[in-house]
Amino acid sequence: QVQLVESGGGLVQAGGSLTLSCAASRTSFSINVMGWYRQVPGKQRDMVAIITNADNRNYADSVKGRFTIARDYAKNTVNLQMNSLKPEDTAVYYCYVVAGPHTNWGQGTQVTVSS
Repeated sequence: QVQLVESGGGLVQAGGSLTLSCAASRTSFSINVMGWYRQVPGKQRDMVAIITNADNRNYADSVKGRFTIARDYAKNTVNLQMNSLKPEDTAVYYCYVVAGPHTNWGQGTQVTVSS
């Protein structure tokens, strides 16, 4: 299993920016996918952005043009730059890593956007 440490959540006003970071521990498996999901109470966890080891990026329609995902292969980290934040972006954001056959989740970090 891969240990994931997230940082960067917090409270921001609408229109503001935040950057989420996730650091993955060393693993003997190849990390194929890194990314971020988010969840609000009572709803399913939804994909926000993912990046593959071929640098293919996939974004949820609701964040396209506002969020940018980037991966540092040397440091085993993935960042999510979130701009033009909206109140509907409020959620717990989870780091997501697929390493070999295993799916790993971070502990979650709260992002709250006030109107």
